[in-house]
Formats: sequence, structure tokens, C-alpha cells
Amino acid sequence: MPARDRTSLQNTLPLKREEENRGRSVLPGKPERNNIFCTHTHTPRSVKLGGRGKQEEGFERKVFSKKNAGTRKERTIALAFTTGYFFKPELCMWRKDVSLPVFTITGIWVVYAMALYNKHVCPVDNWVYNQSCEDKLSLQRGPVLCCTLDNVPLISKCGTLPPESCFFSLICSTGSFMVMVIGLLRYGLVIEKHQNCVLNTAGLSTGWICAAGLIMVGNFQVDFAKILHYVGAGVAFPTSMLFVCLQSALTYRLAKTQGEYSMGHLRLGLTLLAFISLVLSGVFFAQESFTLQHASAIFEWIFCIIIMLFYGTFAFEFGGVSSNTLMVLARGGGAQGGLSRSSSGRKAEGLGGPGHLQHAVEGIAML
Repeated sequence: MPARDRTSLQNTLPLKREEENRGRSVLPGKPERNNIFCTHTHTPRSVKLGGRGKQEEGFERKVFSKKNAGTRKERTIALAFTTGYFFKPELCMWRKDVSLPVFTITGIWVVYAMALYNKHVCPVDNWVYNQSCEDKLSLQRGPVLCCTLDNVPLISKCGTLPPESCFFSLICSTGSFMVMVIGLLRYGLVIEKHQNCVLNTAGLSTGWICAAGLIMVGNFQVDFAKILHYVGAGVAFPTSMLFVCLQSALTYRLAKTQGEYSMGHLRLGLTLLAFISLVLSGVFFAQESFTLQHASAIFEWIFCIIIMLFYGTFAFEFGGVSSNTLMVLARGGGAQGGLSRSSSGRKAEGLGGPGHLQHAVEGIAML
């Protein structure tokens, strides 16, 4: 080959390679070396596995190079999404929803174990109580203990004295925050997937009121601030019962598949059990009988555990939480704030651009 042709070929090869690189798609996990900003948007894509076409939800990789990175603000927005596959809103929200019943149920039993170890309450299996005892329960020794009504193992009684009162306040405060977050996410998810309604707004309101009452219960111990403690309990227990009733009715109203109806049946069963436990606990608590007082404490424990398990059922729906849900909440919700089914496809086409990333980051920052 003549030297002139070889020189011309060497000059054209880099141009062809550059054109090929421009048209080549970047695979997930293998970004180009020249690209420094990578973002992922949660959009469905079709991939082939094992020779068979399967539809799965993945992350469409968008690359911003140094040349097209834009302004410093756009580069900052792109850098916020460089976490790639680790930024999965639905996985984070699913874990948050499951952590509420796990953390709360475990926490209150730890508080009970501490109170029992320090002899601040009597065991749950003890049904014998006396009008008075010679020594306080904490000073008694021996396998047989003399218990009074002050030692009934109510949840509030277990968290009255230190050190368990500190853990009880921490559990109630953290649990109330989780209740607010879960209620807000449930509110936004219903708007995004369906539309806003009275049941959805009422469910959010009752959930937040319940969280406020739970904070009062945890931070005002019954032996030292009885009025405030009972006010908090009077707010938390009825509103938590009303919350599960509204969410059960909302589940049936929005159900369209067999699985959604099955979830409605499960929540309805938990709601009925919680209602029976709450009524029996309140009726027995107002009685003077020692046996009924102890039964009231047991039904109170059952009621709280059922309510926490009810919150855990939201994990099945929170698998669909995405950045769109956060954007709905950032815009204030409402009927116009959600993504309707008819317009969800058009809005999905715009995912991944700098403008969408900017709004998503600003929405998350507002939350």
C-alpha cells in the first residue's frame, strides 16, 4: 500500500472510532472512561436472559461527559445520582416500613424485660394481686412476689421508671416518626397510582394525630405526669384504631386484582382483632377487679402488636414507591399532583434528563 494511502487511512481511523463510540450504548456497570457523571433513572426496560425475552424493571443509564455536563448546578444534580443501582427508592421504603413493626415490637418487649429484671412490674403470668405489701416490689426477694395494682404490667407501667423509661421514650419518639413517614408515603403512593380521595386524606390526618399522641405517651410517664400521659393515650389509641379502619376501607376501594383483595381481607382481619382487643382492654381497665386489670394489660399488649403488624403489611405496596412518589409529595399532593395512568407513559419518557434530575433532587431536599 502506498505511503499516501496509509497516512490517509490512519487519519480516518480515529474519526470512525469516535463516531462508533458516539453511537454505542453504554452498558450498566461499564461506563465510558471519558464520562465522569452517570445517573440512573428507574424506568422499565426489556432485556434478554437465557435466550428468552423477559420484562424487568431496571435503571436506564444516562451519561454526562465533561463536554455536555452543562452548568455547575447540573453537574451537582448529576453527581447526586451517581450512586447508580444503590439508589433504589422502593427498596429503601420497603425496609423502612418493615423496620417499624420489627423495631417497635422488639423495643417494647425489651422495655418489659428491663422492668421485670429491675422488679418494677410483675410478670405477665402472675394473676395474684394484693391491696398492699410490706415491702416494695423492688426490695422483695424470693420466688413468690407480693404484687399490687401499681405493678400491673401495662406497657406504660413498664416504661415508667429509669432506666427503662429512657428506652421507652426513645422507642415511642422513633416509632412516631416512622408512623408519620409511612403515612405520608402511603398518601403519596395512593395519589400516584390512583387518585386522591377523602379516605386517603383522612388516613394521613389520623396517622399524624396518632404519632402526636404517641410522643406524649412516651415522654410523659404515667406516675409523674398522669394527665398528659392519659391525654396522649386517649389520642393515640382511638386514632390508631381509626387509621387501620380507614386504610382497610381504602384497600378494598382501590383493589382490582386478587392479590389486592387478599391484602384487604388480611387487613380487615387485623382490624377486627385490634378493635376487639381495644374494647376489652378499655372495659377491663375501668374495673376494680385485680384479674380484669391484669387482663386489660394483656389485651393492651395484643392491640399494640396487631397495630404494628398492620403497618408491616404496607411493605407489599411500598415496593412500587419511586422518585415520582416523592415528587408528588413535594408538589403538595392533591388530585392534580399525582401521576395518572393516562399520563404516566408520557412523563416516563422525560425521566433521566437534567431537568427531571433537578426537580427530583429538589423534591427530595424538601422532604
